[in-house]
Amino acid sequence: MLQRIQTIWTFLAVLAAVFLFISGQDVAVFGSIPVIDVCCVVLVLVGALSIFSFKNRKRQILLNTVSIIINVLLIGVLAYWLLNLSGGIQFPEKGIEPVFPLVAVICLLIANTYIRRDERLVKSVDRLR
Repeated sequence: MLQRIQTIWTFLAVLAAVFLFISGQDVAVFGSIPVIDVCCVVLVLVGALSIFSFKNRKRQILLNTVSIIINVLLIGVLAYWLLNLSGGIQFPEKGIEPVFPLVAVICLLIANTYIRRDERLVKSVDRLR
C-alpha cells in the first residue's frame, strides 16, 4: 500500500536528494567528476524502488539502509568540500548542500522504524492464525 506513513518519509528523503541535485550544481569536489550528481541520481532511483516495493518489507529496509549509507558518504564528501573552500566554514556563505543528506538520513531512519513496526504487526497476526 502506497498510503503508509513510511512511504511519505521515504518520499521526503527522495525529495531531499532532488533538492541536493538542484542546489549542488556548483559543487566541484574532485575536479570534473560529477560525484554529487551521480549519487543524487542513484538515491532517487533507490528511493523510488523502495517506495514501489511496498509488498516486500525486508527489501524496503535494505534499500533504505543503502540510501542511508550513500547519504552518510555524501555528508562526508560535502564536509570535505566545505573545509577546502576558502574563508573557513561559515554556514551562510558556503551553501545549504550538506543539510539535504542529513535530512534524508533522518527521514530514512524514521521510515525504517515504521517499516519494522509493520513487520512486527504482520508477524504477530500470523502467529494468531
